[in-house]
Amino acid sequence: MSAQERLTDALYGLGWGAVKKLPEPVAVRLGRSIADLAWKKRGKGVRRLESNYARVVPGASAERLAELSRAGMRSYLRYWMESFRLPAWSEERIRTGFEPADVHYLTDGIASDRGVILALPHMANWDLAGAWVTTELKTPFTTVAERLKPETLYDRFVAYREGLGMEVLPHNGGSAFGTLARRLRDGGLICLVAERDLSASGVEVTFFGDTATMPAGPALLAQQTGALLLPVTLWYDDSPVMRGRVHPPIEVPDSGTRAEKTSVMTQALADAFASGIADHPEDWHMLQRLWVSDLDPTKGPA
Repeated sequence: MSAQERLTDALYGLGWGAVKKLPEPVAVRLGRSIADLAWKKRGKGVRRLESNYARVVPGASAERLAELSRAGMRSYLRYWMESFRLPAWSEERIRTGFEPADVHYLTDGIASDRGVILALPHMANWDLAGAWVTTELKTPFTTVAERLKPETLYDRFVAYREGLGMEVLPHNGGSAFGTLARRLRDGGLICLVAERDLSASGVEVTFFGDTATMPAGPALLAQQTGALLLPVTLWYDDSPVMRGRVHPPIEVPDSGTRAEKTSVMTQALADAFASGIADHPEDWHMLQRLWVSDLDPTKGPA
């Protein structure tokens, strides 16, 4: 393990060990202070966040984008402060910490025993939403975690999420897909953060007017297993409670090849994500490149 990897692991360990012991108002202030400091430094992540917001809010002035990126960093650090503290939250705090709208789509799907796929973008605190599902709905679920470096950091994230009641699979291609399909055929629930493609086989979609690639997994799983595919978007307001919305199910098209059906369903997923992000752009924590023209400069905007 390199010195940088050891430092990264130690800092995350400090967060989980120390921040969760802080009184909540202190943790909130600390997160906001760190966010403002990072925003003022205008590092690569902040600049990328601002660039992504420029696509979400076309025509925004430089001042408006700066406001959005500052709010975005505060939202991002709120996610981290909450995540560090979640293992110490009581069940009551978790149940009252999230209020999703249209949750009947989810509860009806769970009751149907056909299997349910929840697909989310990187908005607000998806870990809190997951903890709410296992606590309030008493429903376990399976998710997938990106392999992180160092390996000890990945192990920390797996242990953290398993402690919240999740089954965590490594993002390693076919074996994860097969396990997810088995869980769905058994009538289970899976949750996937699904607007950034981590493979070389993503599906091209139009996202805020330009081409991006998103993972095919949610649509393929729905086709293969008959499970319900539900988009979910999340956001914060000025209260300690996170808000969210379960969107109507994305249906499998009646006709077309598997690739064609996957394309139509993934575009519908992208559209649902875009509607939530457009309403609450500051709660979309996308500090990486996403659009094809950003990933490959030779490909200009569509």
